[in-house]
Amino acid sequence: MVKSELIEILSSKADVTSPQAEELINMFFDTISEALTEDGRVEIRGFGAFTVRKYKSYDGRNPKTGERIEVPEKKLPFWKTGLELRQRVDGLG
Repeated sequence: MVKSELIEILSSKADVTSPQAEELINMFFDTISEALTEDGRVEIRGFGAFTVRKYKSYDGRNPKTGERIEVPEKKLPFWKTGLELRQRVDGLG
């Protein structure tokens, strides 16, 4: 499913216009993004949790030239699936 399909489904199920559904979905994702930027964690019980993982800097190599380069430390979003969703997808719930 892509974002436009999600908007269409929300629009029909919630009886709102497509622009309203798109605004709701954008607010939802913006709120999650902001929370990860500020707090580093968003948990939706039964569905899963977004967290931010920190990675240390390390020495790497440029694959084209073989030259050594230093890769700076970074933070990346990480998703962990909740038990209920995992069981539902697996057909157990």
